[in-house]
This record gives sequence, structure tokens and C-alpha cells, in this order.
Amino acid sequence: MYATDASDYKEIPQAVVYPKHEADIRELVRFAGENSITLIPRTAGTSLAGQVVGKGIVVDMSRHMTRILEINEKERWVKVEPGVILDELNIALRSTGLFFSPETSTSNRSMIGGMIGNNACGLHSLVHGTTRDHTLSVRAVLSDASVCEFGPLSSDEFNNLLDKEGLEGQIYREFNSMLSDPANQDEIVSGFPDPRVVRRNTGYALDELLDTPPYRGENAKYSDFNLCKLLAGSEGTLLFITEAKLNLVPQPPPFKALVPIHFNSVMDAIRGNLFALKHAPTAVELMDKTILECTKGNLTQRKNRFFLSGDPGAVLIVELVDSDESVLHQRIVTMEKEMRAAGMGIHFPVLTGSDIGKVWALRKAGLGVLSNIPGEGRPVSVIEDTSVHVEVLEDYITDFNQLLENYGLKCVYHAHISVGELHLRPILNLKDAAHIQLFHDIALESAKLVKKYKGSLSGEHGDGRLRGEFIPLMMGDRNFELIKQVKKLFDPEGIFNTEKIIDTPPMNSFLRYEAGHKSPEFNTYFDYSNEGGLMGLIEKCNGSGDCRKTEITGGTMCPSYMATRDEMATTRARANVLRELLSRKDLKNPFDQADIYKVLDLCLSCKACKSECPSSVDMAKIKAEFLQHWYEHHRIPIRSLLIANISRINSLGMLFPALFNWFATAKLTSSLLKRMLGFATKRSIPTLGKTTLRKWAGRNLESLNTA
Repeated sequence: MYATDASDYKEIPQAVVYPKHEADIRELVRFAGENSITLIPRTAGTSLAGQVVGKGIVVDMSRHMTRILEINEKERWVKVEPGVILDELNIALRSTGLFFSPETSTSNRSMIGGMIGNNACGLHSLVHGTTRDHTLSVRAVLSDASVCEFGPLSSDEFNNLLDKEGLEGQIYREFNSMLSDPANQDEIVSGFPDPRVVRRNTGYALDELLDTPPYRGENAKYSDFNLCKLLAGSEGTLLFITEAKLNLVPQPPPFKALVPIHFNSVMDAIRGNLFALKHAPTAVELMDKTILECTKGNLTQRKNRFFLSGDPGAVLIVELVDSDESVLHQRIVTMEKEMRAAGMGIHFPVLTGSDIGKVWALRKAGLGVLSNIPGEGRPVSVIEDTSVHVEVLEDYITDFNQLLENYGLKCVYHAHISVGELHLRPILNLKDAAHIQLFHDIALESAKLVKKYKGSLSGEHGDGRLRGEFIPLMMGDRNFELIKQVKKLFDPEGIFNTEKIIDTPPMNSFLRYEAGHKSPEFNTYFDYSNEGGLMGLIEKCNGSGDCRKTEITGGTMCPSYMATRDEMATTRARANVLRELLSRKDLKNPFDQADIYKVLDLCLSCKACKSECPSSVDMAKIKAEFLQHWYEHHRIPIRSLLIANISRINSLGMLFPALFNWFATAKLTSSLLKRMLGFATKRSIPTLGKTTLRKWAGRNLESLNTA
């Protein structure tokens, strides 16, 4: 269950722990140091670059460390633990008129700890920036198990900390020495991405620390020195965050409209983006034809396609807000007029009210619906996070398309076009040895291309295992040495999420499937021809974690997770266990596995996953299939037989309803029955009425019809 995240990587961890408070984290750090074990911090497990995959101890912060500690409405900040879900935080803040502005597509399950670790950005980074821009301070456990707070420092406060003893003081001294060196300064300026690129998440953000008063004086971008600028995006490799203080901003103006502009092609949409940006949008997102086609295969997202007209090659979703409704309307009219005059766009629907949320839901489902592409090939997360300045995006994509053509590959294009970041996903079969090599080759060639345009290899999804080996190429050897020095400074013994960013294994190793993997075929009771077989349906799960939604953020999937907040109770965990055990060749009967039976036990067969999972993983169907095979070798539990025949039992009970109800409600007999049958003791057994519906209808139907 914890061997994968939303990436293509897999490695079995040594253990999984669920800390309840900071003292547990400190004890874990001591244990890790004494035993040379790495700690892998994990929240929702939606990482796309393998950040929470590894052989160490997975520290799941999502179960207990989920408190909102303090809200300061006057000063506009909130203090939270790492396991707080973004949407739940903003729901709690609703009455204040404030919100935490980075909005990821996974906002209904992504957590603050992971957002800081990845420097998450989201749909509205055009106006709100990144998580880095809103992380005021963090409280964290260092590698020596000491606790430290990192936050904004004036020049005097910074200088005072240079004399402090212990690891905290050493950290500030080493950074000061590193960033004061003119040669290092020149190397950082020349080797790091173009500072105009909003989404820069490659390596450690030394360029952000350099742009502070101690090194840039009055010309500095920032008014203070704050290590949080570097800690955001460090992927849990430097320390262990236990609390975060976050900046809040006012809710946007009341009037909002969405204009999903239709284009004939992706390149037309890229050119149209520059026109849209002239009209001060709060977001501009791209969806290409492939993703739009994939949404047809999902019951929920199919309804959200209502705004589409014809068969566009791409859609540019432009959001505009204003405090004056008439001004907003005029801005939309002006934008459409200008774009049509320039030959940009073929259809300009204008959406308001609840329709806006439906379109954003369609956009946010982009990652998951890609699993609906038929066949073994999948749009893979390999170069999906590159970011360049928006002015060179067209040239970059032109070169990128030539690269794809050279390899004979197709690609999916979507996401944050307003800030020069498109999620580019070439379609590969990572069970095929040749494609596993292509996985590496395309990553290398695209890194060279991003460097040509002085972009960032990662805009928001991080380096993890996927991009770490290309950092020297992107930034130069000297900058990479500085990055390694930062890691050594914070984590000399290598206990914090090792093999991420630096010292990463080859990026095409530790994948979910070994080269030459053949998914087994089974004789099944249900028809899976539309899904490519039973394993094809199971393998559609890409780990995006949509099944970790809660009752607070809405939806139905997955009720067992909503009740338990336990990863094992998610559709994702069930798919992971099924994929792993049903694929084992050493098992005489893969269906005779108690571990599969256990992980499926809490599945309610409600079928919410069939409609709400973007990948349409129908776990109820899979569970029914498995149980049919399982019961060929195991006795059917009395409880299951009872529920299957409940109508017959109730019919017999109606012969003596009063006696039946006495047994069902009397404390002694009721408790005994529930224990014998395996029902929860707190549940009540349904009682019978004095008459059946058929008898009641027979006596009353005539009078009801007359009335």
C-alpha cells in the first residue's frame, strides 16, 4: 500500500508509522539516526516524482497530525499541522473572508506538509504565486532531534543567529558563508532558471535566499531573510516539519466568469494564451483533445463536458473576476473581440455560477482520466512538469514536438499555460524494455531543451527520483555541489528522505513494473473486455488518491476511508494490493490470498468509485469477482448468508413479529446475536412492522386510489 504514490515508482518500505505529535517525530529521528534508516514523510501520497517511495520508514502524517492550531484573522495567518487538508482548511477559514491561496488540482486531499515539501502552486499561481510565497514560518525537528523554528529575519536578527550554538547556528553560518562568496553568487545567477519563471522547483532554492537583504541590500526582492524560501520545495530531505504558519489572503471579488475558449489545435491555444493574458485573468488553463476525449469515459466528468461545442483540438479555460459585474462583462466582450480580430479562438462560451465549478472539476480530473486511454501505453509522468517563461513557450513546444516526432511518440498537453508550465505526457508502455529506455532518453533530451530556454525542469511536482539525476546538467556542476552541501549541512547522516533530489538511483529504475512484465490473464465470472481484462481494470489506478476525499470536502468515494481515515480503506490501496498479489507467479492460486480478502473487507460495494474515480476503477465489481473465487475454497460466513437471504428471514419473522422483535432488541439476545453473526455491537438489528407492505397495500390501495 505504501510502496507507491501517484508516480510510476515502487519500492517496499521497511515500516510505516503514524505519529501523533512532535515528541513522536523526535523519537523517530533519534531512532533513525541510531540505526541509519531513512524517514520518508508522507501525507496524501499524491507525489508524481516518487518523493514518498523508498526503502526506509514511511511516516504517515495524515492520520493524527491534522489539527488547525490557530487562526489569526487580524494578522491574516493560520498555524497548522502537516496533515491538514487544503480544502478543509479553506472551509474552516470561510467565515473569516480569508483563504490559503495555492490551489492544487488535488485540493480535496492534498495536505499542507506535502504542499510545502513540493512547493505546490495550483490553478491560480498567476496571481497568488506558490506555496513558497505564503509559508511564513515552520517548526521542525532537525537531524539531531532538536526542534527549531525558521521564519522571517531582519538583518540584525540574522546576524545574531550567526553566533548561536548548535545545529541551528551552524546552518545559518554555512548559508552565510556560501551565499557571501561572489563566485557562488555568479554561479547561482547564471545557472538557476530565469527568475521571471514563476514556477521554479529544481534543486534547492538558493536563488531565492540570495535575493535577500544580507546579499542584495536595498535591491533585494525580499525584505527579510527566511529559510522557508528554500525549505519549500525541499521534499522532506532536510528536516521534519511539525507545524507551519501560513499567510492568508482575502477572498476574491464576488463576480466571476469562466470563458473556455475553443481552438483548432494546441499551438493555436498557446498563441491565444498571450492574448488572454493581456486581460488580467486570474487563471488560464489548457486541456487538449486527448484529455477531453478521456473525460467521456468517466460517469461524473461526462456531465461536466456540457460547455463543449463540436470537437475542439484544445480548450483554453480563462477565468476573470471583478468587483463590478458590468465591468466584468465588458472585459469578456473586449477579450473576445480582440482575439477574434487576431484569428484566435473559434468558440467563446461564457459560464457563471455553479457551472464554473463543473468546468474546474473537469480540469482537475485531468491526471486521473488519462488512465482511460485504451491499451498498455499510458501518458507517463516523465517531463510533465517543465516550466519556461510564457513568452518563449511557443518556441519551446515547437522544439518539443520535434523531439517527440524524432521518437515517433504522441503526447498529452494540459494544465498551467498562463505561467509557462504545460504538463506534457508522452504515451509509453513502461512494461516494455525499449520504452523504459525511452523513458530515460526523453527525460534527458527534454532537460537539454528546458536548459536552452533557461526554464525549470520542475515547476511544481519536484525532483524526487524522477529528475534528480538531471540537476547537474540543468544547473551546472558547481551549483549541484552547493545543493549537496545544503543536504549535508542539514542531514549529515542521511536520515531524511534519501535518494531524492541528490544521490538518486537511475530514473528508470524501481518502476512499478519490471521490463517484460506480462499482466496475468484469468478466467473470470464478469466480462472485462472493455477494460483489457481484470488486471487492466485494476491497473487503471494511477495512485492519484481521489479516493481519499473526506466527508467535509464532499463526494461519496470512498466511504470506508471517510470513516477510518486509514489508507488501507481506500480504493487506491485495494488496487495496489490486488495488482501486487494477483501478479505474483509463485502463487498456486492468486485468489486464495487472505491479504486481499482483508483489504477488500471494508469495501461497501457502493460503486461510488465507478463514477467518482477519474480512472473509473470499479472496485465493487472487482470485489465481487474476487469473492466468487475466494468462496470456491472457503466457507461463506454466516453473516454473508444471512444478509443474502434477509428477505426470506424477514418473511419467516413475520409469522411471529413480536417474538422476532424481542430477540432483536432485548439486551441479552441482541448482543449475543450480533456477536455470533459478526455485526458491530453498537448497531441495532432492524425490527419488523406489524404487517407487510403487501398486506397493507391490499387493505388500503382501494381507498388510496379513490383519494
